[in-house]
Amino acid sequence: MALNSPDTDPDFITHGYDPSPARSLSLRADAYTQQHWYDVDRTAILAKTWQWVCHVEKLREPGAFVTVEVAGHPIAIVRDGNGTLRAFYNVCKHRAHELLSGEGHVKRIMCPYHAWVYRLDGQLIRAPHTETLEDFDLGSVCLSQVQVEAFCGFIYVNLDPTAASLAVQTGDLELEIRHWAPDVEDLTFGHRLTYEIKSNWKNVVDNFLECYHCPTAHKDFCSLVDMDTYKVTTHGIWSSHMADAGKGANSAYDVSNASVRTHAVWWLWPTTCLMRYPGRSSMIVLNIIPAGPDRTFETYDFFLETPEPNEAEIEAIRYLDEVLQVEDIGLVESVQRGMNTPAFDQGRIVNDPEGSGKSEHAVHHFHGLVLDSYRAASG
Repeated sequence: MALNSPDTDPDFITHGYDPSPARSLSLRADAYTQQHWYDVDRTAILAKTWQWVCHVEKLREPGAFVTVEVAGHPIAIVRDGNGTLRAFYNVCKHRAHELLSGEGHVKRIMCPYHAWVYRLDGQLIRAPHTETLEDFDLGSVCLSQVQVEAFCGFIYVNLDPTAASLAVQTGDLELEIRHWAPDVEDLTFGHRLTYEIKSNWKNVVDNFLECYHCPTAHKDFCSLVDMDTYKVTTHGIWSSHMADAGKGANSAYDVSNASVRTHAVWWLWPTTCLMRYPGRSSMIVLNIIPAGPDRTFETYDFFLETPEPNEAEIEAIRYLDEVLQVEDIGLVESVQRGMNTPAFDQGRIVNDPEGSGKSEHAVHHFHGLVLDSYRAASG
């Protein structure tokens, strides 16, 4: 494919977007369907932004580790013996074998291929049968480090060594989260839901960032929250979505004894969604994991006051899994199919200047960040 063909030209993909959501069209369908733009997503967005890993509880103790994949790269995050949080490419410096798998606790990192051993700070300390090698110094070999940060009770990594810290990039986000969820660091893992979706990851984000579709597609949700109070506010690399809980009985799940009466949601560029639904104190983390131009994985992790969900939380998890997610997955998979036809190129952004939930200004905000990354990648 030619470098400046319409399918890869940044001027082509940005056509129709306007800085004002009142005048703008959406991203073009090619950004959701073409392999080229998915490749740019991986290199220019996912590999240069802060990616969610886990709750801090998994990495509190020295020797605790978690492994993940970010933009196709294996990453290991560990708490070293001095209590310092570290992240590395999960790749041995000898022959590139992965070092750790899954999660757990270790006192040292030993490669399962040839038994090269590293301290938890990444320094090589043992390499069998290398005593006769010339110009080989154990002290000069260290695992390649990756930026890692604890932020508002969760761990994030960033493959870009030049990226500013998450705290700096997000400004007042930490204050806002801690205002609405002051106990976020004390919550504990309770349940995980996983999904495979036949849609581009950006369609999944688009759908999350607006409730324009809620009265049509999510009638139960519209009884859970008071849609008249639903407000969406965009910031630099995040947006907040706030609403009061509904005042009467709802058809989603029972909140009659709820201690949390606010629906507080934050989207963090590009793929992290933090949700505090009405009920007992909790935080739900939706991690959107791009897997191809038309394939996305999702994990929903529920962090609760106790390891076991109570009866109301079991019902809330059931509602999200069996109702809300079924509705949303059906929507985004239908959109993906439509984008693969010649009938659609891009659509008009619907904007409410008052910032209500029935507005797509947060989708427009997301599209602007995507296009900024595309332009930077082509510069």
